[in-house]
Amino acid sequence: MRLLRPVIDRTTWRRWSHLVVGGALLMPYWFLGITLVPAVIGNVAVMFVVSLLFLPAAATFVTGLVPTVRLLEGSLAKELLRGPAAALVPGAARSWESRIRAGAWFSLHLAVGVVISGLSLAVPPFAFVMIAAPVVSWDAQFLESVGLHDTWHQWPAPPIGLASLAVLLALIVGAGTLLSRLAPWLLGPSAAERLADMEAKAVKLAERNRLARELHDSVGHALSVVTLQAGAAGRVLDSDPAFAREALGAIEDSARAALEDLDHVLGLLREDASPPAPQATLKDLGRLLEQTRIAGVRLDAEIGPEVERIPAAVSRETYRIVQEGLTNALRHAGKVPVRLRLGVEGERLEMEMSNPIGALHGDGADHGGGRGLGGVRERVTVLRGEMTAGPDGDLWRFHVSLPLRSGT
Repeated sequence: MRLLRPVIDRTTWRRWSHLVVGGALLMPYWFLGITLVPAVIGNVAVMFVVSLLFLPAAATFVTGLVPTVRLLEGSLAKELLRGPAAALVPGAARSWESRIRAGAWFSLHLAVGVVISGLSLAVPPFAFVMIAAPVVSWDAQFLESVGLHDTWHQWPAPPIGLASLAVLLALIVGAGTLLSRLAPWLLGPSAAERLADMEAKAVKLAERNRLARELHDSVGHALSVVTLQAGAAGRVLDSDPAFAREALGAIEDSARAALEDLDHVLGLLREDASPPAPQATLKDLGRLLEQTRIAGVRLDAEIGPEVERIPAAVSRETYRIVQEGLTNALRHAGKVPVRLRLGVEGERLEMEMSNPIGALHGDGADHGGGRGLGGVRERVTVLRGEMTAGPDGDLWRFHVSLPLRSGT
């Protein structure tokens, strides 16, 4: 049964079809050589060698230098050779190193393929004649015509025929296995391409992490504020309609801003055309603080006027940091008094936020963990700043210090 396994294995015949395709692809190069070489070379032996060996080898190598040849050959090898070749990621050649390896592969594929194709055409009929020799008169008639009938012993013919088929099968299996093992090396990415792919993946991962932080900060804050605003509006709907209307308007603004952020992030994740990302800065901080106050938070904010003139990158990140700080206070402490101090000292932006931690079981508190401080720490690290967060007596203090310029 083990001897028959290559015969019934689909991989064997997939690889055979890959080799036959290579043999068929070599035919135009042979026809070209047979057509052109006789006009230049008169010696028959030299003409034969050049037209059937040297010219096809050189021409197939040059063809393999075309970038898309590696894409096509990689797809064919991945589908038909299987084995190690199944791990190939087909792609066009992006460097001369990859082109040269693809040219070598194309020449090898066609050269090995034409040998297997020729044997596949010749060996089965030969084997059939040899196996049938003892029971037919074809061979006797032929041998009598050349005077060899008395020297022909028919009993070895069937074993010879079977052996020729076995040799052909072994060649098919061996050639297919060899090409399958060589494919990743000759058609796979070069070291430079692997490095470029890793860099592209790292950039993409960093962008996705940034989008995740933006989504967490903007939508998370909006949901926290909206929850408190809706509760406050519901409690005073009859006694203070004006405040309820103001709270509902703030809810609408918060929800609209969160939806814009969400649409943008989802568009980027789908790799669709997306509108420019909302870029809130410290110039928009007043609206953020007002929405927090409408939610019922007693917010004591002291914002230095110079913060509106800091570099744009620092301003954008600081806005998100303040937003996340307020979100954490709402989620984990409820509607407690929050004190915010934000200003410029020398060449650094200093932000400190504090709130009582004794109200962790108060109204609106959320005891679930989150990723907010981790996202803030990533932002601070990117800007080469410093951050501390933790209990300080009865208060929770959150302090961030960011350089206004890189290297300071």
